[in-house]
Amino acid sequence: MESIWNFILRLCLAAVLGVAIGFEREMHAKEAGVKTHLLVAMGSCLFMILSIYGFEGFYDKEHTSFDPSRIAAQVVTGIGFLGAGTIIFRKNIIRGLTTAAGLWVTCAIGLACGCGFYYLAMCTTLLVLVSIFLSNFFLKKYSEIYTSITFIADDRDNISALFKKLEKDNIQIKNYSMQQIREENIEKFSVSIDIKTQKREHKTEFAYLQKAFEGFKITNIE
Repeated sequence: MESIWNFILRLCLAAVLGVAIGFEREMHAKEAGVKTHLLVAMGSCLFMILSIYGFEGFYDKEHTSFDPSRIAAQVVTGIGFLGAGTIIFRKNIIRGLTTAAGLWVTCAIGLACGCGFYYLAMCTTLLVLVSIFLSNFFLKKYSEIYTSITFIADDRDNISALFKKLEKDNIQIKNYSMQQIREENIEKFSVSIDIKTQKREHKTEFAYLQKAFEGFKITNIE
């Protein structure tokens, strides 16, 4: 059996690599951040160590057989449930897939550390971070961006004027819903819209939203 310090080294390396990926996710305000990725990496690493070395005392027993990959396989299956919890489906828009995939690859990195494949784990972490960075860089320029906005309007005419202004600014309205509400004994309209833009600045700059939705009360932006 390997020394206890070798096992601690594997756990520490898994923790560092998990934190690296989790930090990138947390910087983008994603559902799973540093703590989640840290725990996934360390947990999967420990499971792998136990799978390989935890039952060495039974190897020489008669009528006993062991498959060191069995626990690792269950870890891979189990991480799918955790990843599914980060995926959000709302109004035909799916969010959280990248974070779920990040948890999955973090689990694989932890398993690699548990097996002692240090360089493989570090190279995978580096490739993950570089790939995400490059993907974000190009997607910000060329991808379509979806935003959900909920606001309150006084009358229908103002809502129609807003929709025309958004279309003039090359912002497509994909879905919208409207319901009549009462606020301070005054009948108003609560409107939820999903918009699609080609240019990221339309949805990320708060100044644009303030100007476009002037006269409206924005209650939620996603």
